[in-house]
Amino acid sequence: MTPKAAAGTGGPDGAEATDGTAGGSGPSGHLLGPEVRLRVDALLDDPETRIIVCCGAGGVGKTTTAAALGVRAAERGRKAVVLTIDPARRLAQSMGLSELDNTPRPVSGVDGDSGGELHAMMLDMKRTFDEIVEAHADPERARAILRNPFYQSLSAGFAGTQEYMAMEKLGQLRARDQWDLIVVDTPPSRSALDFLDAPKRLGSFLDGRFIRMLMAPAKAGGRAGMKFVNLGMAGLSMFTGVLNKLLGTGLLRDVQTFVAAMDTMFGGFRARADATYRLLQASGTAFLVVAAPERDALREAAYFVERLDADRMPLAGLVLNRVHGSGAAGLSAERALAAAENLEEGGIVDRAAGKGNKHGSPSPGPGSTDITDPGAQRHDPEHDGAPTQQTYQTEQLAAGLLRLHAERMRMLTRERRTRDRFAALHPEVPVAEVAALAGDVHDLAGLRAIAEQLADQPNTPR
Repeated sequence: MTPKAAAGTGGPDGAEATDGTAGGSGPSGHLLGPEVRLRVDALLDDPETRIIVCCGAGGVGKTTTAAALGVRAAERGRKAVVLTIDPARRLAQSMGLSELDNTPRPVSGVDGDSGGELHAMMLDMKRTFDEIVEAHADPERARAILRNPFYQSLSAGFAGTQEYMAMEKLGQLRARDQWDLIVVDTPPSRSALDFLDAPKRLGSFLDGRFIRMLMAPAKAGGRAGMKFVNLGMAGLSMFTGVLNKLLGTGLLRDVQTFVAAMDTMFGGFRARADATYRLLQASGTAFLVVAAPERDALREAAYFVERLDADRMPLAGLVLNRVHGSGAAGLSAERALAAAENLEEGGIVDRAAGKGNKHGSPSPGPGSTDITDPGAQRHDPEHDGAPTQQTYQTEQLAAGLLRLHAERMRMLTRERRTRDRFAALHPEVPVAEVAALAGDVHDLAGLRAIAEQLADQPNTPR
């Protein structure tokens, strides 16, 4: 698999190698260091990049990533629109909008000095389906379709409808040519790119044998037609029985009415799905797989990467969200725990300055983080050199902080191990990392902070 060319950076092969001082989690305490760094700014600045699709499992930060990319692109001069499929209100709130709907809305507060602008919208799959009907049927037939109970159920919740309508909306936005960059936040999915699979499945259903069979009685007409219905539906009695319970006793009549009204539109569904699928394979599209540094999330990311490769979709790279770091990475978990135990036993605070370890505990060693509080070595003369209550409290607090640091270092070790497994499987995939934040992103400033971490600048200590 060859990632999109804009994703590379520096070096003889277009990739910037990093070491412990440029993104590694070595003694300097930097974030995890990918061997190939994703150049997000180069991707956003490339005028040939017209569509960026953020895909990945649920709960890994796709919506926030898509919004941050849109903000940065707009502030670097692109006319961008962010299309989210996520029904949550996080995107609207972070962009200062009271709500998002099926119509792109301008986002105020974005720096437009470079000539860029940003719009945002949230997919309304039923409204998008209605728009297709209204655009491709005459007014009388459109009204009949929109009122049909089977259509209302199909457009509101049929399996694959959301993903199909996401593809339809993407095609509509691209055809309008109002924006030079479309950022798509895909639905969360565990079954590997339903965003790509479901449109084909729904298109096959609408253009398949079942629909054609239902169309035949209406075309045959009269008693012969009813005889065909009785014979043709006999084998589907159990199926229709279930659907009748879900959709009402008039299911068959509603389906036939729907099919008759939609007869001239069925071919268009398959054609538009195929056209959008080809658009996603084109050179102007870039897929970003979004994940967290956790085993399940990166396993899913690996599956997405492999599936995109199999479908010849242009992969730009991996965005690794919520990566943890430490400003005291030189102090290992083992040494921190040993120091905490020493403090709890009084081994450090009881010894005089310049003396050896009272309890034989290991010395922190040269260059290590100072784990003692100078004030903790002061003794109260009235208590014959015994530690004061304040000293005891300081010692317990320091021990607790050391144990917290040990847990943090163990987390970093797990993240590095998980990240290394992914890199071993897919060393060619460029990676951009975003540090874990203390709180949720809820405004443009937070989105800019995410975008700056995604930018080409080297990672900084955390």
